[in-house]
Amino acid sequence: MGDTIFSKIIRREIPADIVYENDDVLAFRDLNPQAPVHVLFIPKQPLATLNDAVAGDAELLGKLLLATVDYAKQEGFAEQGYRTVINTNEDGGQTVYHLHVHLLAGRRMHWPPG
Repeated sequence: MGDTIFSKIIRREIPADIVYENDDVLAFRDLNPQAPVHVLFIPKQPLATLNDAVAGDAELLGKLLLATVDYAKQEGFAEQGYRTVINTNEDGGQTVYHLHVHLLAGRRMHWPPG
């Protein structure tokens, strides 16, 4: 995996509006929000796509999802609801090849998403 913009955010080489961090996960506001709350959760350990995950990554993937839950509860919208999205590869809409979870909240989500 190349040196992505997300890797540079982890290293604090470029600024981001960081809203959550623990030992394994960093989260920051999306620059192009699609909802009133649009936060990207990334593992600090780089993984290009969900397709690249192996059994040994199960704990990291769990920590990534649990971080989204922790943030939703901390910010008070967990009970109202939110959406999490992982885009994988080009047809899935992935543009940065560092696995990330979009957390969207603050409005009613529609289905299908688009």
